[in-house]
Amino acid sequence: MTEAELYKELGALTKTKDSWEENIPYVASLLTSQSVKIKAKVLWLLGEMGLAFPNSIKDFVPPIASFLSSSDPLLRERAVNALGRIGRGCFETVEPYWLDLFRFAHDDEANIRLAFIWASENIATNTPDPYEDYMPLFAELLHDSVDKVRMEAPEIFRVLGKRRPDFVKTYIGLLQNLAETDSNKVVRIHSLGALRASGV
Repeated sequence: MTEAELYKELGALTKTKDSWEENIPYVASLLTSQSVKIKAKVLWLLGEMGLAFPNSIKDFVPPIASFLSSSDPLLRERAVNALGRIGRGCFETVEPYWLDLFRFAHDDEANIRLAFIWASENIATNTPDPYEDYMPLFAELLHDSVDKVRMEAPEIFRVLGKRRPDFVKTYIGLLQNLAETDSNKVVRIHSLGALRASGV
């Protein structure tokens, strides 16, 4: 099967969720593909499958996590995203790799810093408590040098503020300042959303 044919097959599988669980082993086997495009698609799809069927993905989490050390930024990004989705479904499944995700808050690639925030939001949706001691790191990302990272950064405060407002109370003043004065409209909107979720 050519790369184009395989990519098309994966695209079709993406739309047939009723067959996801039985196809997890097959999709995971494609992580050995020579094609970065295929591996990136597979990592994304395994993340979605893992959210839907966290118990059936367990055996395949170690090979997914191995891409956290990939030299290819897209594969690192997709691995972070996948672990976030799987961790939303079942934190225990990704817990051995959870602490390792925090190094991506300082990755040179903005897309990977963004993926780290997004993955954290996913996990914190159902498992907020482990994030209590890491709020200063997320506060740093509110001042990231790249706008698209700053636009997403308030969202982790929204997710946690809704579930554990005590985690966010230290940062109310900072979020208020961003909501009122930041030059980026999305940052202002998302900061306001975080404040509202926290009960401010």
